[in-house]
Amino acid sequence: MLFGRLPRWAAGLVLVLGIAGCGSPQPAAHQGSAPASSGAAATEVTVFAAASLTGTFTELGKIFEAADAGTTVKFNFGSSATLAQQITQGAPADVFAAASPATMKTVTDAGLAGTPVTFVRNKLQIAVPAGNPAKVDDLRDLADPKVKVALCAEQVPCGAAAVKALAAAGLTVTPVTLEQDVKATLTKVELGEVDAALVYRTDVIASGGKVKGIEFPEADKAINDYPIATLSKAPAGDLARRFVDLVVSRQGKDVLAKAGFDTA
Repeated sequence: MLFGRLPRWAAGLVLVLGIAGCGSPQPAAHQGSAPASSGAAATEVTVFAAASLTGTFTELGKIFEAADAGTTVKFNFGSSATLAQQITQGAPADVFAAASPATMKTVTDAGLAGTPVTFVRNKLQIAVPAGNPAKVDDLRDLADPKVKVALCAEQVPCGAAAVKALAAAGLTVTPVTLEQDVKATLTKVELGEVDAALVYRTDVIASGGKVKGIEFPEADKAINDYPIATLSKAPAGDLARRFVDLVVSRQGKDVLAKAGFDTA
């Protein structure tokens, strides 16, 4: 009845508009962002890294996040051997940075990582509490039964390096404790629970004066290479590659060198 009150041209226009309104969604709907089901770009990258990299990688993570607003770097620091085991057991991660080629090999042999790149090297020092109450001067002093010594467990890189260094010196040392990573070993010295420990030079520097580092020549026989690799099942593959690029870049090596790593 409404159309009967309008001119024929007006009634036709109303009819056309009505049909258009009931049709398919407006083209504007196709110009927006893709639906969630198409998969948005990852904004979080997960990095598994040796405990001795805690300070430097935390700093590099901040640099990475600042360069790409909205991106988050999530770290899991610990013993390289433990981290490698977690990865082979299916823990979700994008990057693995180990403190020895042997622990990286666990992951590459399982087909879970790309080709590793050695990005730094590190060597041991004797760490003693400030004041050095046990008067430790060189590696031989650690063989004295009166000197309480902490070492890393042999299966972790800092422990394997300690075994090499002691063998090079022809020494047998009986530690009062074996720790699962270098940070835990250093803590024993910082708390005064032991007289000395074999830890990385970088950890002595990171202690900020809480411990004193003593160099010894046999450390040159037990230098650890640090490899890094993107993981083959990385949930955030693009971010993983970009993080590795930062680590091996001049900027990344400057951060690592400042902490005492050998980046040559």
